[in-house]
Amino acid sequence: MRPGQIGVTVSTSIALAAALGFVGVTSLAGDYAWVARVGGAGWVFLLSMIILLPTVAPWVKRRVQK
Repeated sequence: MRPGQIGVTVSTSIALAAALGFVGVTSLAGDYAWVARVGGAGWVFLLSMIILLPTVAPWVKRRVQK
């Protein structure tokens, strides 16, 4: 795999874990509607991807090229 593909895979995995964690926390800690849980998880995923892609991709590129 190329460094870019690895970076996207890592970023997506972390963002997906954060979104699933959000669903888990809202399922256990509150009385929220299913739509609110899924909508919130979507926002967590989207914002995590926005933050992670520009930070993880260069880090992976440096690690792979060494």
